[in-house]
Amino acid sequence: MSNVIANLEALGLKLPESAPPLFNYVPYVTTGNMVFVAGQVPIGGTRDYKGKVGVDIDMETAQEAARQCALNILRQISDAVDGHWDRVVRCVKLGGFVNCGPDYTDMSLVINGASDLMVAALGEAKGKHARFAVGAPSLPAGFAVEIDAVFEIKD
Repeated sequence: MSNVIANLEALGLKLPESAPPLFNYVPYVTTGNMVFVAGQVPIGGTRDYKGKVGVDIDMETAQEAARQCALNILRQISDAVDGHWDRVVRCVKLGGFVNCGPDYTDMSLVINGASDLMVAALGEAKGKHARFAVGAPSLPAGFAVEIDAVFEIKD
């Protein structure tokens, strides 16, 4: 068992099943030693994470949604490396979108839910990443959060 899977299990988490894309795109693209993961929404968990953060959804629930997005990203990376986690060099960047109103300013705290999980799952050296966190007036299907990612891998 890989350290990533063991770290997730220690947190009481597991990778969700791979979800097929809902529209005209692929879930990830590998080019050279980089994997670009398409935006992941918080599907596959036990809750329905839809609505505006700060209006319909509180901070704790929004952070849970971001964690679910991170789990979905890790699933896509697992698929990209055929489950060989030793091929993952590091998480390079996360891009976080938060469905919120124009006066909401805590997007970074919401996306910390994903960032914290990356560090917990991959370890400090592989999990720390560059990032952006921005507010959006709406997201696909009304989800509260969407996150994409870039990872470096090796052959």
